[in-house]
Amino acid sequence: MSTPARFTYFARTAIGSMVRSPFVHVIAVAALTLSLIGFGLARVASGQLDALLQAIGGEVEFTVYLAPDAPDAQVVELEQALVNRTAGELQRISPATALGRLAASLGEQGRALEDLEDNPLPWSLELRLPPAARDVASLEDLAQRARALPFVTGVDYGEAALRRLTVLARALRFAGLVAFLLVFLTAVVVVSATLQLAIFARREEIEIQKLVGATDRFVRMPFLLEGALQGLLAGGLALAVVFGALRWAERQGGELLAFVLLSGRFTIDWPCLAAEQLALGVALGLLGSFIAVRRFLRV
Repeated sequence: MSTPARFTYFARTAIGSMVRSPFVHVIAVAALTLSLIGFGLARVASGQLDALLQAIGGEVEFTVYLAPDAPDAQVVELEQALVNRTAGELQRISPATALGRLAASLGEQGRALEDLEDNPLPWSLELRLPPAARDVASLEDLAQRARALPFVTGVDYGEAALRRLTVLARALRFAGLVAFLLVFLTAVVVVSATLQLAIFARREEIEIQKLVGATDRFVRMPFLLEGALQGLLAGGLALAVVFGALRWAERQGGELLAFVLLSGRFTIDWPCLAAEQLALGVALGLLGSFIAVRRFLRV
């Protein structure tokens, strides 16, 4: 039998089995779909919160306060070193600019600063940090090096807030990993259990195939294809449900989701999510069917 003929036979057998036992396969597809919906929503939530954290942390700045008699040549060297180290955007802020900012932030109360005879604020270097340069350990090291310079009077980079953002991002990634593992295990168990019923219903046919010389691979393939088809169908259904749920949330969420919707919509790479959903569905279906065949057929 040629390869195309074998594949046609395997596909016809798998589809025929699903048509003959629709209830069993509907349960498998439904369970897989629910699991993949959970995975998809967790994936979207994790990506959305990562984008939110990045937006919140977009104003993270590394500020170096300079002494009044700081040598200009050494300040220039420090500026170059900070930019080279972090690839950030640096700006030198004069005392007058800093005082103007403070007055603007205080609103009407800021008018009281106009009566000051001497400006108490120092020159400073403000370095806006890109996301890749917001590692807490690296910034601590950079702050210690800057504070050791004789013309630097202080360093501020929002250490407490940055630590909280870092911890929250790690917690979200861990939660996403746990959700993935739960979906993985649940889906494999469900697919394996449902295919065991299909195998049991076709046990006589399988025995006849073995008696006439069918190879182990020949017996396995229809069941593996059934699992893959179940996973593919479940992945497509789950993707449609996730898409519809998110679009509904964008329209009806209102103020409830206004905080997490940065531009009025969820930040999602739909082609990537679709590929993940379908690939995960097929992989789970194949693994579940392989376990069922290996355990109960002993081939």
